[in-house]
Amino acid sequence: MNDPSPGATASATPTLDLLGYDRFRGEFDEHAAEGLEPARVVRTIRGHLWVASESGVTRVNPTGNLMGGGEAESRPVVGDWVGVRPATETTSAVVEALIPRRSAFLRRDPGKAAVAQVLAANIDVVFIVDGLDRGPNLRRIERELALAWESGATPVVVLSKADLCEDAAAAVASVAAIAPGVDVVLESATTGAGLDELLTYSDGNMTVALIGPSGVGKSTLVNRLVGGDIQSVGEVRAFDGKGRHTTVTRELVALPTGGVLVDTPGLRAVAMWDDEEGVDTTFAEISELASGCKFDDCSHETEPGCAVLAALEAGTLDRDRYDAYIALRKESLLAGMESEARRRASETRTKKIAKDSRAFFRDHGRE
Repeated sequence: MNDPSPGATASATPTLDLLGYDRFRGEFDEHAAEGLEPARVVRTIRGHLWVASESGVTRVNPTGNLMGGGEAESRPVVGDWVGVRPATETTSAVVEALIPRRSAFLRRDPGKAAVAQVLAANIDVVFIVDGLDRGPNLRRIERELALAWESGATPVVVLSKADLCEDAAAAVASVAAIAPGVDVVLESATTGAGLDELLTYSDGNMTVALIGPSGVGKSTLVNRLVGGDIQSVGEVRAFDGKGRHTTVTRELVALPTGGVLVDTPGLRAVAMWDDEEGVDTTFAEISELASGCKFDDCSHETEPGCAVLAALEAGTLDRDRYDAYIALRKESLLAGMESEARRRASETRTKKIAKDSRAFFRDHGRE
């Protein structure tokens, strides 16, 4: 294979089994019959793809219908399984098929209105990393939990820099209170605490992704889990605790104990997409209360007979928790409505183009 990606993915190619292919093998049969080979996207840079197959890691180009057209959500990203047409003496290898995803980690594209951005695909476990040197940031963790649950992956909250926290137990308790049913792991790259526990989440060739803002130690954590310095580590500015973006691409790397890891650039803005189910799961206690509301479409803000407002007034529901739920729910619902409006506008434009084309050919005697 030619033109390997620089970095960890190029140094050693994991087998398809270690990449988690067993769970996708049956879905590839029809593409195998067309002469395509299975591969997994391990790195993306500005629309260019690097894939890992049984032959190694190589840079490939996707066909136009995968990258040049269609919705952004249908374009290959790190973690995707694809069908590759092998190179010949006269042609380069090309990605021709995208295998249906088991999960997809989406957020609202910070640069575009009403457009989803897929950060990674086919993720089994999401490590939500937050640093205890200045955290935990409970409101941000709630937001990231909603995104993770909506993706179809299992979230795990990783509280990094535990050695810099005077009361780690209290930090864990505060996170556990807003993350029902979610594992919370204390981790320190300095002392090694929590690393062995985190590696168990990749057992069975699972795929693990890391998300979290810059400066919380994601790159350092990746290096410790992988067992080598594959990510550059930037200093955290002392005056505001913010770090430089030391990871600038999404990349999939093999773990020494099996399974693979996806590191993502620091997410300074985590905008909700159509994540209503993820919000309901994150705020499970409020969702349970909502089932007792008088109206099925209750907004939980002004309606009479609202069980959520009743719990708030009775003091059995935390005000900060309620405010976060309402804010994320509104944001998610708005994104869903904008997405639907965009879809309808796109359908209208498509129908108009088809109508104008028929009229053109009819007027020119070619229909």
